[in-house]
Amino acid sequence: MHLIFCERLPFHICRFPNAVSSRRHRFRLPIAVSRLTFAVFPILTIVFLSSCMTFRKADSVMINQFQQKGIALNTATIKIQGHSIHYAQTGADTLPTLVFIHGTPGSWDAFAHYMQDPDLLHHYRMISVDRPGFGYSDFGNVASSLTDQSNLIDQALSKLSNNKPMLLAGHSLGGPLIVQMAADNPSLFCGLIIISGSVDPAEEKPEKWRPLIFKTPLNLLVPGAFRPSNEELWYLKKDLITLKASFAAIHCPVFFIHGAADTWVPPGNVEYAKKLLVNTERIGELIIPGANHFIPWTKFKEIKEVLLQLPMN
Repeated sequence: MHLIFCERLPFHICRFPNAVSSRRHRFRLPIAVSRLTFAVFPILTIVFLSSCMTFRKADSVMINQFQQKGIALNTATIKIQGHSIHYAQTGADTLPTLVFIHGTPGSWDAFAHYMQDPDLLHHYRMISVDRPGFGYSDFGNVASSLTDQSNLIDQALSKLSNNKPMLLAGHSLGGPLIVQMAADNPSLFCGLIIISGSVDPAEEKPEKWRPLIFKTPLNLLVPGAFRPSNEELWYLKKDLITLKASFAAIHCPVFFIHGAADTWVPPGNVEYAKKLLVNTERIGELIIPGANHFIPWTKFKEIKEVLLQLPMN
């Protein structure tokens, strides 16, 4: 293509020297745009997915949602050793406390339905925590080990204690975490409810693809909350091996709720944990026939009944 410089001439007078050059000019812009789109589209897609996959909702949105049901929702952030631990709270301060710990990925609002329930509100002050790296607790900056997470959340809950019994309910990865929390701070908690808890390292399926992402620049392409989730899951099996010794430090009652058809975290995790709880006062279990890993949402009624019947001492 020949470049034609038209000095001091109106734009409409400038012409290409032949029809071939003109056709080339007509197609060059669309090709350039196509190439630019091809380069930019993946970046825009990643940005879009990252913004959509945070698994969290703004405090203002949730406060308004609770207000519409006539329930006061309080949200706040506690600073612990330079880290931010964000949580939400409902219920009267004069009641025992039920603390919810979400899985991965996730945030405190995974248990919003429980915190709105009139029967549970009659029995408990309820607190749901954003685990480090999720929700509004230093989003993306995960505390990789169960011990680190336990240390931060235990300190936050110590500040929130109302000198009433405090129980822990943890789903999925929240299951082994509450075991660690109770072992690290046994005087703070009076009971554990492990829901679909992943506690047996032998039940963790090998994921050969995970290091290909976590240990390479591909990790930068993982959107939203899946990035910190990928990081903590990379360390989980090693953590579960270490956690094995912590079960003996649990003296408070422990109740297991698990789906019989859970293929993500098989029910064999329950038998594994029961054998290790050699010093526990009481052990209970509810294995729900046909239920999968998502029982906090699909089996709300069954889990609620367990929560209402738990002994507190």
